[in-house]
Amino acid sequence: MSIPLVHVLTARQRCDLELLLTGAFAPLEGYLDATDWQSVLQHMRLGNGALWPIPVVLDVGAALGQSLAAGDTLRLERSDGTPLGSVAVSACYRPDKLLEASAVYGTTDPSHPGVAELLARGPYYVAGRVSAWDANTLTRAAAVEFPPEYQTPAMLQRHWSGTHPVVAFQTRNPLHHAHIAVTQAGLEQAGAGARLLLHPAIGPTKPGDVEASYRMRVYRAVLGHYPKTTALLSPLPLAMRMAGPREALWHALIRRNYGATHFIIGRGHADPGAAAGGLFYPAFAAQELFARHADEMGIAGIFLPEYAYSRTRRRYVPVEEANGEALAGISGTELRRRLASREDIPEWFSPPEVIQILRQAYRGADRRGLVIWFTGLSASGKSTLAGMLARTLEADDERAVTLLDGDVVRRFLSKGLSFSREDRDENIRRIGFVASLVARHGGIAVVAAISPYRQARADARRLVEEAGGLFIEVHVATPLEVCAERDPKGLYAKAMRGEITGFTGVDDPYEAPEHAECVLDASLQNPPAALAILMGVLRSLGAVTDKPVVIEARKEA
Repeated sequence: MSIPLVHVLTARQRCDLELLLTGAFAPLEGYLDATDWQSVLQHMRLGNGALWPIPVVLDVGAALGQSLAAGDTLRLERSDGTPLGSVAVSACYRPDKLLEASAVYGTTDPSHPGVAELLARGPYYVAGRVSAWDANTLTRAAAVEFPPEYQTPAMLQRHWSGTHPVVAFQTRNPLHHAHIAVTQAGLEQAGAGARLLLHPAIGPTKPGDVEASYRMRVYRAVLGHYPKTTALLSPLPLAMRMAGPREALWHALIRRNYGATHFIIGRGHADPGAAAGGLFYPAFAAQELFARHADEMGIAGIFLPEYAYSRTRRRYVPVEEANGEALAGISGTELRRRLASREDIPEWFSPPEVIQILRQAYRGADRRGLVIWFTGLSASGKSTLAGMLARTLEADDERAVTLLDGDVVRRFLSKGLSFSREDRDENIRRIGFVASLVARHGGIAVVAAISPYRQARADARRLVEEAGGLFIEVHVATPLEVCAERDPKGLYAKAMRGEITGFTGVDDPYEAPEHAECVLDASLQNPPAALAILMGVLRSLGAVTDKPVVIEARKEA
């Protein structure tokens, strides 16, 4: 009996599978092949001409990708081993990710969160039609994984009477009074009797966004601001791509499959924000792109301007209609600062019940779960720096600090694993999983592990960010010859004599990070100097507070 081919779904892939199997991604019935993928990138259309702006693909690792062939069946499992679906493989291909990034996001810069997620994916894409594992699998899985308000396209289509306009509203953020004003304006534009489908994306989104469970509490709280029976809340298990205008079109096509007749597009739809502040894409580019394709969308667009609070009229108004009156607003950055510092937030900005929930949910960057991942060759100085950093943070940070040293983990958590590439990847997955748990509960994990392969480190980053944590990669880039010269365990000498095989840096590769947040060289900086550089980076990223650690010299008796 042959061993079944199995792929364990990431959080993004789990969302994509749900939306494929329930018809939310119609007309798609599976993952794109190379021809459709290329057509979506170049023309925002499938090979058959249907409008579709975002590629829906299943990425897998190199080993699995190289073993798959047309005609195979690939089982798709949840992380706990539960089979959810299968793919009738039609092809497996290696995509040009930079081409995809440029087409979908308009940039290849990994500071864009969508580009970073794309570049961290597995190197192969699997094409093929998907099927549910059995008739009851999706229902059971949804009850476990999604909020109780979740409804499939078929369920929502049955809900609408067909006699009233249905206005869908997309969000990945908590709702404040400005959002309420926008949705109310959208209902007015749609016409008499219009209903609101509050349809927030609850899948993976931009790192640092408020966790979905707290956002759902906010959405439930704001329902009381609409007339009874007017608004319906149903979460959408969609993984955000942060692709701006293209994603706006995609969001509308998805809501069409849920029975919505109208879709609201406002300022900066699906925009990740620019690193220097402000928007990444032009403010109303999504509206312009939608307008160019309005005739074939099958759902009407409601284009709304930017809103701000009028102190004169004491309500939110379109900025373009202000006529010189004083307007007020609070940026997302300012809101996070006020939440972190426990400052008052005016009631005109957000309902008190929303602020109460956000105060429970929000931890500033210096109080979020944090993983600092040291990678580098054996004897590069990782463990020394990691230990010094852990002791420094313990002295000055209110979060609990957990030190995960690669050698210690090997002895306990990963005992029995070999040093094959597969087992090394498994070892890093285990460390990444433990680190993500620490981050999920607001702690700090300091990891020191060779972690020689980029994909395994990217998987660890993904686990941490999906847990709501901040992941900072520190490459201890000490040259090989220096590591070999000072190696306290004598491992390099054994490897060079052939007594040890598969040793990183000698006869097995080390894939250096391409975009580490911090790069140190222990041959150029002594440990205290390297630690000072790292602490500066952590402060610049807002990951730790700027309070210096003061250690008094011990006086001689």
